[in-house]
Amino acid sequence: MTGRRWLDEPGMTGPLVVIAGGTVLGIVAVVVTASPGGFVDLQVALAFTAFIALGELVRITLPGGRDAAPIATAGAIAYALLVSYRGDASDHSALQVVAVVVVAMLVGMAPHVVAGRAPSIDTLTRRLLVVGFAAGVFRGTGLHDEVEKMREAPLALVMVGVVLATLMIDAVLAAAVRAGADGAPFVAVLRNEVRAQTGIGSAIGATGALVALAATIMGGWALPLFVVPLLLTQFSFRRYAAIRESSLQTIRALSRVTELGGYTETGHSRRVSHLAVAVGRELGMSDADLRDLEYAALMHDIGQLSLAEPIPGGATVVAAPAEQRQIAAFGASVIRQTGVLDEVARIVDLQAEPYRRVHDVDAGDVPLASRIIKAVNAYDDLVGESYEPTRRLEALERLRLGMAYEYDPIVVDSLAKTVERFARVAV
Repeated sequence: MTGRRWLDEPGMTGPLVVIAGGTVLGIVAVVVTASPGGFVDLQVALAFTAFIALGELVRITLPGGRDAAPIATAGAIAYALLVSYRGDASDHSALQVVAVVVVAMLVGMAPHVVAGRAPSIDTLTRRLLVVGFAAGVFRGTGLHDEVEKMREAPLALVMVGVVLATLMIDAVLAAAVRAGADGAPFVAVLRNEVRAQTGIGSAIGATGALVALAATIMGGWALPLFVVPLLLTQFSFRRYAAIRESSLQTIRALSRVTELGGYTETGHSRRVSHLAVAVGRELGMSDADLRDLEYAALMHDIGQLSLAEPIPGGATVVAAPAEQRQIAAFGASVIRQTGVLDEVARIVDLQAEPYRRVHDVDAGDVPLASRIIKAVNAYDDLVGESYEPTRRLEALERLRLGMAYEYDPIVVDSLAKTVERFARVAV
């Protein structure tokens, strides 16, 4: 896809706005802060620069593939919410907060850039906008001067309010970026981002507020006091993430067994997984559900190893219903033997079931992930690697003919939209 076509894509407006906005904010903040009289409290600024730079250096990948620096973000929020330091009022401006974050980012990113794993520009600029929002609300509206007169409890409540508003802004900006990058509907992605903010996002925001409150009393000792347990927690999470990534790679390798054995076409499980996750994201599935969907989609055909003779082309859509259920049941039994993927096994087990029974008015209890795999698998069986528009339309029409009972109409409709988006990007 050409650069002009990339700019013409409707979904790319969000990432472009975030990148442009964050870049302009960072440049303005540095220029204004570097001007005579624009910089105050050098010692405090250096302490938080070191804290944020360390957090940037040990950045991690959060669930859902989010590249993030939790410690750095918490330090930036703390600096934005800082009321006093060792009893002295903190008079730095909102732009100074952004400027300190810019410098700390550059320092912390340097080793990553040298190693060739620099974070994406949209991630960095989004963080600048989020920190700028928190600093602007707290320090640029006069709220900072008012809270200096408050006691600890009201001050904490004000900080919590600013943090909650900041988390919502972060969710909106993250949704804009991810919707553009993934080509998914903004509203569906926003729901997922809001759910994510209730977990790790709220923990980061709360940590930032606690550091700001602690620095009021303890001064510089508050930063090392918090950074040590935060580093230990983050390193533990990094190990967990590495184990999970290793599991995913193992599952991807296992999914190719049917291809190597001649039971399915090359790339079938990978295509089904990619398309199924895109459909699930459009339907608003959470990151945890999307992970189970990805695992199940990769291994949905492993049950074909139970067949005495391979199905021609590996297309289970042409197999008899009883044979489809046999394949699903055998695949589920294999997955259950791992002892850790029970939900994935359930999804695979029910992938051959119709979304509702004949004469039933309501849909049955077939999981959404199973309904997605059923439709996406049938689509890929009919289309394969072909990009021909006619073949694509014929496959979708065949699925629509089965929407009375076999295929969930909501899933088929989302699949059609997703396929259309992928087709536009491929042009």
